[in-house]
This record gives sequence, C-alpha cells and structure tokens, in this order.
Amino acid sequence: MAKNLSLNINVKEQFDKVFAQFRHLDSKDPSSWPLLPRFAVFVGLAVACVVALWFLWLSNTDAELTQAQASELKLREEYKIKLAKAVNLESLKKQREQVQQYVTQLEKQLPSKAEMDALLSDINQSGLGRSLQFELFRPGQVVVNDYYAELPIALRVTGRYHDIGAFAADIANLSRIVTLNNMVIGTAKEGVMTMDATAKTFRYLDGNEINAQRKAKPPSKPGKA
Repeated sequence: MAKNLSLNINVKEQFDKVFAQFRHLDSKDPSSWPLLPRFAVFVGLAVACVVALWFLWLSNTDAELTQAQASELKLREEYKIKLAKAVNLESLKKQREQVQQYVTQLEKQLPSKAEMDALLSDINQSGLGRSLQFELFRPGQVVVNDYYAELPIALRVTGRYHDIGAFAADIANLSRIVTLNNMVIGTAKEGVMTMDATAKTFRYLDGNEINAQRKAKPPSKPGKA
C-alpha cells in the first residue's frame, strides 16, 4: 500500500512539474520559455505545415487524377478498337486484296484514250450486226471527272423490236463498260421500231490528265475539308 502511494505521489509530482512549465509564459518572448513548451510549439507548427501542405497537394492532384481517369477511359476505348482490328487483321487484308482485284478488273473494263475509237466502232458494229439502221450516232462533249472521263453518245436506231432488244444486250455484254440511258422506244412504220438513247462509255485518265485535273482544282480554303 505504501508503494502504491509513493508511486502516485511521484507521478503527480512529475505532472505538476510539466504543467508548471506552461504557466506564466510570456507570449512576447518565446525564447524565455522552458524547453518543453518551446518543443511543443515546434511540433505543433511542424504538424500544421505538414497538414497544410498535404491538403494543398491533394487539391492539385485531384484535377490530375480526374484528367488521368478520363485519359484512361480514352486509352481503353482506343485499345479495344485496335484490339478488334488486330484480331481481324488477316481478314481485313484479304478483303483489301479482294477489293483491289475488283477495282483492277473494273479499270480493265475502262478503255484508254487510244482505245476509244475502237470502242465506238464496236458499238456501231453491234447495231449493224443486228440489222439496225443508225439514223443518229453523235458523240457528245467529254465530261472529265477526278479519275475517269465520260463520253455520251446520242443514238437513234430503227429496226425490229427483237433486234433492238438484242442490240441492247450486245451493248451490255461488251468487254468495255457502256451503258444505255434515257431510252425511248417508239414505232416508225409497220413492223419497224425506233429507239432513242444516250450511250455512255467511260475511260480512265492517263497520268498527265490526272495531274492537269489536280492543278485545275481550286485549293481548299483553311478550315474546310
């Protein structure tokens, strides 16, 4: 019992000594304070600085975190798109090769500038071979587009109905692309029909013509596609 009383007295004395250092402090002269109050003030200021810097750093990183999260979502979407392309890469390559082959086949059906006269002769021979009479065969003005030129030909033929139909089929089966447009079929006399149409044939442009088209095309204005 005496030991417990002695221990309580010693602890009380220590607390009294500690609290005594915080009494009657001169706020105008901290340098005169005892060691313990000065150390307590130093620790308090250090903790306050750390807390202030912590919250300031968090406020700056909050915007960075939001931006990073948005960037992450964007990168995830790009990754999904690229992954889908990577998975289908071989299939896309095969499709590209098929499209290129198809385009090459179509280009072969377009006559060159030097072959146009032969194609006009083929159209004429197709009509004569079906015993049709040409009352009009007039090539029009060439319409030049970006990569091909279009030549319209005004036609008027007379003959039997079935022969005119066979002539249209022959035009469709030519090795070169020729289309019949604005077809009007009427009767001329007994057993004889007339067909007015515009035949259109196409040819690809050579390198010089493509360069001339590009130079003649006005430059696009800034801000427009």
